[in-house]
Amino acid sequence: MRDHQPLRPPPSTTGLAHFARATARTRLTALMPAPLELADILRRHGPSYRQLHADSLGREPQRVMRAIEQCRTAALGGHVEQCDSCGHQRIAYNSCRNRHCPKCQSLARAQWLDDRQADLLPVPYFHVVFTVPEPIAAIAFQNKRVVYDILFQATADTLRTVAADSRHLGATLGFIAILHTWGQTLVHHPHLHCVVPGGGLSLDGKRWVACRPGFFLPVRVLSRLFRRLFLEQLRRAFDARVLRFHGQLEPLHDARAFAAWLAPTARSEWVVYAKPPFGGAEHVLDYLGHYTHRVAISNNRLLAFDGHTVQFRWKDYRHEPRQRTMTLTADEFISRFLLHVLPDGFKRIRSYGWLANCHRADKLATCRQLLGVEAPAAKAEPGEDYRDRYQRLTGRSLRDCPVCGKGHMLRIEDIPGSLPRAPPGPDNAP
Repeated sequence: MRDHQPLRPPPSTTGLAHFARATARTRLTALMPAPLELADILRRHGPSYRQLHADSLGREPQRVMRAIEQCRTAALGGHVEQCDSCGHQRIAYNSCRNRHCPKCQSLARAQWLDDRQADLLPVPYFHVVFTVPEPIAAIAFQNKRVVYDILFQATADTLRTVAADSRHLGATLGFIAILHTWGQTLVHHPHLHCVVPGGGLSLDGKRWVACRPGFFLPVRVLSRLFRRLFLEQLRRAFDARVLRFHGQLEPLHDARAFAAWLAPTARSEWVVYAKPPFGGAEHVLDYLGHYTHRVAISNNRLLAFDGHTVQFRWKDYRHEPRQRTMTLTADEFISRFLLHVLPDGFKRIRSYGWLANCHRADKLATCRQLLGVEAPAAKAEPGEDYRDRYQRLTGRSLRDCPVCGKGHMLRIEDIPGSLPRAPPGPDNAP
């Protein structure tokens, strides 16, 4: 496999003069090959992939591909910055803001985690994972919006029902659920990561009920109730004729075939896994940062691309876990990545119970009062610039000069883009 040479699109005609001035001052170290990115693979192989799969490639995957290909290129415009100390210039192109882009999640993740800081309580937290079996995953892939919604609802109903039972906790919970649809090798593997405080409000709302030390809720009880609630909701969706089937699953339009398909799943054990509790609230945000705003594969897992095959790292959890490498054709790699494109506007991070948006402030105030703790002070500054916000949230500066390290990079000229930039929204990072 040849050494990787990333393919960067040239700047637009509008930005050529800016590009020449900026690169004239770039030091020799900047000429080193940049790390491989998902965008490099899509820019080089994306056009042929779209042509080959023109009959089956949906609008949403095409939109995601083009957004990532255009991310931080002249197509979206940008600006020229200059160091106020050494005069070094660089071009900063705009991001695509698409939530599937591995380069556009850093600030969105940091902002979300900062917002959640105010929700944390001084209690143990548990990480509970709900997974559906393969026959259900196959239906989910062809009915993403419907079945992923069922996954969220069945999970939330399961946690709330078992927690409210006086035999287990006898309390109402507040928790966050995060959808992941991938495994380490990019296969379709839908599952929910739930981060749950180790306790809740008593059913009358007058006291805090803590779970037993080191134990949240019985996993087998959670698993079996989750299985029953999920299958009930899935059957109702079938009866309402909102499920669609094609390809190998097309026979499932028949009620008897659908029932036969689900029958083994009603007898199998569904995987619900409760991990050991966190040490405390101070560890929760660091842990959540590994799960929120993630995409199917990050750029740092990509190893090589020779125009025909892609090599990447993956973690084999069945063996210790162990780091391994996998090589796929570029066509197969892109196909696997696109398995995880979500429907437009679909919310993949949701809050429930007393963390639900509609009454979060009041319920959290009650929890803090019962626990005897004060609410954290607000950190955000009115009208805060995104570069200041990024430094406050991540500790990394976007202003420091990368050459002299003393000066600050100041915007000196704007570069108009040839394409409109997506506004912030459900599908885009802020």
